[in-house]
Amino acid sequence: MNIGIIAHNSKKSLIEDFCIAYKGILAKHEIYATGTTGRRIEEATNLHVHKFLAGSVGGDKQFTAMIERNAMDMVILFHNPNMVDSNSKEPNVYQISSFCDQYNIPVATNIATAESLILGLDRGDLEWREQIR
Repeated sequence: MNIGIIAHNSKKSLIEDFCIAYKGILAKHEIYATGTTGRRIEEATNLHVHKFLAGSVGGDKQFTAMIERNAMDMVILFHNPNMVDSNSKEPNVYQISSFCDQYNIPVATNIATAESLILGLDRGDLEWREQIR
């Protein structure tokens, strides 16, 4: 399965910790991330990550394009809810989550839902995604 991971700057350490904790599950899948997030995940876990550009220079658009092609099976999006989405240096949370809703792609926007999704992925709960791709 193709897993998209994206994080606001203030959540980069949390996404690293999440990926370290679930490295065994993530290693069985293809991981896609914006540039800085992807680099930090690779450094923290030694997992291979397909990296887009940094979010602030178009990586979030590459990320959403993959969602629009229905090529992403799950998205983990750690964001800072206190930040305004119009901040051009951070990914547009509203746009990414709206595309996920439009294409029926499971999305987690916090650690609690991310853990539920990743454990469900490991149990096979998301195999239905393979049928619609």
